[in-house]
Amino acid sequence: MMEFATKLMERTGKGYLSYSALKYAADGSRNQDMKLFELYMKGLLKKKSDALYFGSLYDVLLLEPEKITDRFYILYDDSFKKELDEKHSSYKSPRASKKWKEEYDEWYQEEMKHSKGREIANEEMINQAEAMITRLDESEVIDMTTGNLTPVRNYLTGSTQYEINDWIEDIPVRGFLDVHGGSFITDSKTTRDLYGFRFDVGKYDYDIQAYIYTQVENVDDFYWVAQTKSVPYTCGVYKATKSTLSRGEYKFWSAINNIRQWLDTPEKDTNAFAIYSEI
Repeated sequence: MMEFATKLMERTGKGYLSYSALKYAADGSRNQDMKLFELYMKGLLKKKSDALYFGSLYDVLLLEPEKITDRFYILYDDSFKKELDEKHSSYKSPRASKKWKEEYDEWYQEEMKHSKGREIANEEMINQAEAMITRLDESEVIDMTTGNLTPVRNYLTGSTQYEINDWIEDIPVRGFLDVHGGSFITDSKTTRDLYGFRFDVGKYDYDIQAYIYTQVENVDDFYWVAQTKSVPYTCGVYKATKSTLSRGEYKFWSAINNIRQWLDTPEKDTNAFAIYSEI
């Protein structure tokens, strides 16, 4: 049972697989490339974006607000920006001026001395996340089973940031569930387009996550609570269908097959990998 895990550890230095790794090895994934898988497993593939950054801030405020100052240093910069606007009001566009930027950068660097390695969140980000959460807490959906109105927050009630570290057959898997509600699992997502989110599940391989988590926890019901990042911050609750979970299962095992082949041919450079398919 340990052969796969042993080979994985020997070649990558990591003894488990996460959704973030598997999406690079899964057939049909938009990110499929065993070279990307190798780089990710070795800690050489670092991805940062404004969307990911805001998403992590939003999740902390939504699920574990008491931990916000542990994770983030809040930069209260709105009043200082307004002060600079008035000071440099002679410019047509004060914030585009060199003086404005120099003074703000100087103030920012001084503030960073207090961050103690924490991620930075400014007032605009905090205000947006709080406004989104207020809308979420006011939102309801029709429960398709009972016909009753159910608060969206109900789908986010349970153990938060719940860690799994287990096996699916001989495959070691690890991950963090946003919410484990006992009889269900929920993943929180922010999105630019709520209608398009249903396509994002396949596009970004969220179905692999759903398969892994429901298998490990022996839970049938998996939900995504998605919310738009633009006013009026509409929310949606989406339940994973059997078809979606089956698609995640296919992607999971296709990724495992590709990883097995990669592990069994260590003499081959990963750059030799290419994709064959029919369209």
